[in-house]
Amino acid sequence: MNVEDKLHLRKFKPRRYQLPIFDAIENKDYRRVLCVMPRRAGKDITAFNLMIRMAIRTVGVYYYVFPTYSQAKKVIWDAITNTGEKFLDYIPPAWVEGKNGQEMKITLANRSIIQLVGSDNVDSLVGTNPRGVVFSEYALQSPLAYQFLRPILLANDGWALFISTPRGKNHMWELYNIALHSPDWFAYKLSVEETNHIPLAEIEKEKAEGLMSEDLIMQEYYCSFDMGVEGAYYSKYLDKMRVKGQISIVPWEPSFKVHTAWDLGVRDNTSIIFYQICNQIVRIIDCYEKSKEGLEHYVSVVNSKPYTYGKHFAPHDIRVREFGSGLTRWEKARQLGITFQMTDNIPIEDGIEAVRSTLSKVWIDEKQCAPLIKALENYRQEYDAKKKVYKPRPLHNEFSHYADAMRYLCVSLPKSVDGLSSEQIEKNYREAYYGHSPGHDFLRDPRSGY
Repeated sequence: MNVEDKLHLRKFKPRRYQLPIFDAIENKDYRRVLCVMPRRAGKDITAFNLMIRMAIRTVGVYYYVFPTYSQAKKVIWDAITNTGEKFLDYIPPAWVEGKNGQEMKITLANRSIIQLVGSDNVDSLVGTNPRGVVFSEYALQSPLAYQFLRPILLANDGWALFISTPRGKNHMWELYNIALHSPDWFAYKLSVEETNHIPLAEIEKEKAEGLMSEDLIMQEYYCSFDMGVEGAYYSKYLDKMRVKGQISIVPWEPSFKVHTAWDLGVRDNTSIIFYQICNQIVRIIDCYEKSKEGLEHYVSVVNSKPYTYGKHFAPHDIRVREFGSGLTRWEKARQLGITFQMTDNIPIEDGIEAVRSTLSKVWIDEKQCAPLIKALENYRQEYDAKKKVYKPRPLHNEFSHYADAMRYLCVSLPKSVDGLSSEQIEKNYREAYYGHSPGHDFLRDPRSGY
């Protein structure tokens, strides 16, 4: 009995809409496959059975990557299907050489290894040598895992399968757009209308009973990237800004001072937003973010820019003294040439509302500030899975730092104004672009605030 017969004897029978995933990797030899599928469409059971088949065919190490180690244990290692079968039982018993529950590793009879891992510990993947990798719920994972494994897969002619439902326009959305336009990728996106794995009446019932919002239904069942993340604070405001052209090319205006708003991290990222105020229009022209660097590094970055600076704003905790030097970061920054002004210490909820009320008069450069835009789109409330409600506070993740800097910017706007009248601002603008001749006029660009 050959391999195909042995595998066919097991319990998995793919649904019609799952077959193209097998076909792409097994028959058409795609090395990169990305599948966007609805909730409860059988993404993991499909991908795990595909990995079994590939591991039996070709000896090697195969990683099944989840956002966290605990999710890998819950979704695959300890999981039982709706029909009462264990996920691991899809591997033919005769092919199981050994199991290591602590490492969630299975050794097959041909010496192939299937191991479940979490992208929350990407360092454990460095130096490994996989031939195939599944990234489950990739929209919730750290993209660093694929960045670490990508060169190894290229060297091994290995394959990678990404399965997920959308979570706004984050790294998953970016990868999906790359896959759509690359002949080396197989991109596959379905909604519940195409899978028909759940009656639409059941979804409507969940909506009517208040179990799911319209936004969440569109995201989870119709695989919409455009609805943003459920619980997102700013995604709908940013959509309006795009429609109005407020996220576009916003050049630096040399005749106006550049202010900065900082979120200062110690172990976390430090984020800086560079902005100008032109006649009550906030023009965000640049941003910068990095982690694990001293204050000297960020001051150097600021000084390397060609801007003429106005004011620099930081949160009130900049006055806290550091144990090592005994200096506050405010004092240290001043020694380095930057004198910070502290933002008002107001509740986070009030700061978020300040951002919402300010976005209507904000213009953001879509190229220079792409990381900032991405962070604002994905900044959201923390979700309580047990109570199935959103907590009244933001989720702290990789998007928080730019979002905090944006909050400090908006709270500090009254302090950012230099006190010039609109006539003086217009005069400065004219002189910077056309000299002192009173006969010149200039085009009125809404991005300049005139």
